Amino acid sequence: MLWKRNLKIDHKLCFSFPGSTGVFVILSFVPLSEFLDISSVDMMKGPDESNKKQHRTAMFNSDYLIVRRGQEFQVRISFNRPYKPATDTFAVEFVIGSSPQYSKGTYIPVFPTKERQSSWEGRVVDAADLTVTMGVTPAANCIVGKYHMYVAVKTPFGIRRTRWDKSQDLYVLFNPWGPDDAVFLDDESERQECVMTEMGIIYHGSYDDIAERNWNYGQFNYGVLDACLYIMDRSDMPITNRGDPMKVTRKASAMLNSRDDDGVLVGNWSGDYTYGVAPTSWTGSTDILLTYASSKMPVSFAQCWVYAAVFNTFLRCLGIPSRVVTNFFSAHDNDGNLKTDIILDESGRIDRVRTRDTIWNYHCWNECYMSRPDLPTGFGGWQVVDATPQETSDGMYRCGPASVQAIKHGHICFPFDAAFVFAEVNSDVVFYTRSKDGSLEPVKVNRTHVGRMVLTKTPGDVTRRDITDQYKFPEGSTEERTVLEKAEQYGCGRDKSDLPEADVDLVLPAMEISVGDDFELSLEFVNRSGERRTVDAYINGSVVYYTGVTSSEFLFSVKELVEVKSKRYMKSLVEQANLHFIATGKVKETGQIVTAMKVVTLHNPKLTVAVVNEEMTATVEFTNPFTFSLEGVYIRMEGPGIMLPMSKYYSLIPGNSSLTWTEYFIPQRAGSSRLMASLDCPALRQVYGTAPVTIGDRSL
Repeated sequence: MLWKRNLKIDHKLCFSFPGSTGVFVILSFVPLSEFLDISSVDMMKGPDESNKKQHRTAMFNSDYLIVRRGQEFQVRISFNRPYKPATDTFAVEFVIGSSPQYSKGTYIPVFPTKERQSSWEGRVVDAADLTVTMGVTPAANCIVGKYHMYVAVKTPFGIRRTRWDKSQDLYVLFNPWGPDDAVFLDDESERQECVMTEMGIIYHGSYDDIAERNWNYGQFNYGVLDACLYIMDRSDMPITNRGDPMKVTRKASAMLNSRDDDGVLVGNWSGDYTYGVAPTSWTGSTDILLTYASSKMPVSFAQCWVYAAVFNTFLRCLGIPSRVVTNFFSAHDNDGNLKTDIILDESGRIDRVRTRDTIWNYHCWNECYMSRPDLPTGFGGWQVVDATPQETSDGMYRCGPASVQAIKHGHICFPFDAAFVFAEVNSDVVFYTRSKDGSLEPVKVNRTHVGRMVLTKTPGDVTRRDITDQYKFPEGSTEERTVLEKAEQYGCGRDKSDLPEADVDLVLPAMEISVGDDFELSLEFVNRSGERRTVDAYINGSVVYYTGVTSSEFLFSVKELVEVKSKRYMKSLVEQANLHFIATGKVKETGQIVTAMKVVTLHNPKLTVAVVNEEMTATVEFTNPFTFSLEGVYIRMEGPGIMLPMSKYYSLIPGNSSLTWTEYFIPQRAGSSRLMASLDCPALRQVYGTAPVTIGDRSL
């Protein structure tokens, strides 16, 4: 039966019609053949029907209707007789949450007549024979989430309401195409990239040797939307806050990490991933989100790009335009000022005990697009949000949303966490020498090292886009000095050392080196004085994590040309294979200190990925380039619209031997995509490969 009989109605869920004195219920069956009755409800939710096409939700792998707020969708209601607008009264009701109330916007009746409207507009689009097509426009600021839908009809005996039918549930998302929505983005190429694109490129490495990591955001995969809504449920976020993108993104930046709320991902920078998946092994967000939603437990493990990538999936899935951003040489300032302090001992080595600040080779965060009614005009648009647990904000590990415009112009007092992000791209690097009595003396200030380059993916292309100028004015410009002075007024201390500029430059050349290679490292001195100069110099080499934290030191030399043998660094190499060199010299004639730093990211071998469309097969090939065996090897592959995540384990790959893994796949939809694969084991991290794929309609 379609109807509820012997119905107990919560008055909060009911509406009353004009002229009625209250809500009436039917306490026993009464024949109502002469009155309006409902035969069926069609949600018009097929992927080829108008609702999903017009709302740009046809790519969601879901049997439910998914719409975007502020935009009309249609439902088709069949009655037992023709609908008579003059005498018949009905409404379509939408409820969300455990205790729906009209006053809180969690119970919304939608009426078909102009004379009576609620916050959601309704109209009769078409009435033919026994069928009425109802147009419904959710409010542009309504709650985002999963709604139940009912149809209620007024009779002389009271209000009759349909039973709950899960097939009539629907999801309402943010709408970046809607001019009245807080996430409206008036650029179609950006909307296509930052909402609809599943395939991402995340940049890493070092600013002068940039590497790419492909990622499948998978925001349209089956179960991902429910997983994203579960994250908000798990956070105990009030249902009434879920229409505000500022509140949603701030809450999600805390929930994507597990530091204080059992959120989605467990961070791990130790190099030991025995009880989870190495961060470098992941190729997409789907596995992570579905595992979290099913297990109700945080997923192990993540580092900054994994947090940013999964956060990106969350944002795009809900309809908030977003992109992953990489900041090269990103300062993590523990002192709350605009200085990154590096302390050198008397020999020229970095004093690891006393140097608390770190400079990450790169750091990934997200930008999302929204209006900021809480800030002065002009500070809406792109906002920084960061789920990597670095520092607490209002008592929780989270960051943002912080206006990119506020960061660029030095308004670091604006909420949320603008000062922290400002320091990540603007800190000065100050070198100190420590004497025997413990005193520190500044010897060099590098004002251009931090925030060297900020990159994101180019919309509609596979190239990178430099957006550094959106975060800061050109180094040394009048505008930059003004911004830094403004930041100081808000309490950010800067280094005021007025050190004479050295007339000798020390340069470490750029190098491209593969894992396992021997190489030569030379110090280059440029004398700009016109006089003879003598420099006593040291060079220090360490294996470091990408966060700038040292794993071990493998080199200390006073030679201008150093031959580095692979056996010196291979035994202590950590994931992402970063070698950090710092050279320090003292000019005898002037006493000036010269320094130079260089991060060398060793290049890993590649996976070969091939796809045969006719046979629907994907093949991954790998050759172990080393003389030693690789143990405990995991290979993963997936592709948007092509293949859900798959993995295979190899206990041993002997030195100089090869492997081939082939899988059949059934594509989910036609179009162009990419298949990506990763190989990961304790001795070799971050090995990737991709292949383009084009699926025609006949292949499905």
